[in-house]
Amino acid sequence: MNAVIKTGGKQYLVKVGDVLSIEKLEAQQGETVSFETLLTFEGDKMDLGTPFISGKVSGEIVAHGRDAKISVVKYKAKSRYTRRTGHRQHFTKVKITKIA
Repeated sequence: MNAVIKTGGKQYLVKVGDVLSIEKLEAQQGETVSFETLLTFEGDKMDLGTPFISGKVSGEIVAHGRDAKISVVKYKAKSRYTRRTGHRQHFTKVKITKIA
């Protein structure tokens, strides 16, 4: 069974056993979280929500972390203006355990 979930303003196609790296969630490592389901399908059978369906997708939080640093550069030509900063995005790794 596959499902499409929505979290952090993004949509993910998941199945049981997948490990996702999503936007940071305020939960501790080892806790179970549930996601709103937009769509489930298996073979020819599909259940589409408007916008959500009653089934839930459950997952277990595996880890929290931060991505690699990216460089952000602001530059204005002919005015000697350059500004450099860096950013590291927080993320949460979630293992999908159940699609109901």
